[in-house]
Amino acid sequence: MLNTNQLLDTQFDLSKKVALVTGAAGLLGVEHTIALIQAGADVVMTDVNLEELEVSAKKVLEVTDVNPTVALLDVSDQDSVLLVQKELASQGKTVTILINNAAIDPKVQKDSVVETSRLENFSVDDWDFQIKVGLTGAILCSKVFGTEMAKNGGGVILNIASDLSVFAPDQRLYKKYGLLSEQQPVKPVTYSVIKHGLIGLTKYLATYWADQSVRCNALSPGGVYTSQDDEFVNRLSNLIPMGRMANKEEYRGAVQFMCSDASAYMNGQNIVIDGGRSIL
Repeated sequence: MLNTNQLLDTQFDLSKKVALVTGAAGLLGVEHTIALIQAGADVVMTDVNLEELEVSAKKVLEVTDVNPTVALLDVSDQDSVLLVQKELASQGKTVTILINNAAIDPKVQKDSVVETSRLENFSVDDWDFQIKVGLTGAILCSKVFGTEMAKNGGGVILNIASDLSVFAPDQRLYKKYGLLSEQQPVKPVTYSVIKHGLIGLTKYLATYWADQSVRCNALSPGGVYTSQDDEFVNRLSNLIPMGRMANKEEYRGAVQFMCSDASAYMNGQNIVIDGGRSIL
């Protein structure tokens, strides 16, 4: 009989699994990669920016002593997704875990004569580009790699959403004193729409391939501390029952759980980890 530690090791074990992370050059992309490697997975880090991706891969190496595979990938281009799939197949790798992490996270501007993040000034070009990366990209990657999983006996798709998938952005967080209303920066409309869309995609995929053992869930992180200015940090922390923003490492355990057999019966769910903010 397995003891408790052996049982836990077995449930969370991702050895012999090939995981692909999109948007892996970013802050949480690195953390998701570390989490998967620590659980034993063979991880493929992908991003549209190869130079930044290689820098991020070195960060992963420093933490894990594992040099992950890197691949250039434009998630908004189906031909690019198919090419990566083909390249991995030539290496004998079949993706069984997909983390849809790629997104455009528009930074709130400090000030401007006309604040372009505001809805009344938000361009259609920005809308199209951000939707294409954050939502269309998740659909294309799920289409290509999810189909492969279904044919090969199962797998896991994890969509990275946000706590803004369950409530609207509080624009007071970004308010700058001394500016007119039309100059006030805001969290752009695309961010909320994309994150809500990912939850819809999660539910759709959860039932689409359920009978072929492909599970799909979403992880919705709260705000991560990255040395933002003190005023913003204090405002946001005051909205969180735990009184602080998340540290970047604090989502690793959730990723390991949601991508492993420890969550074998969980499907179509959105796990919100935000220090309690969303329950207020």
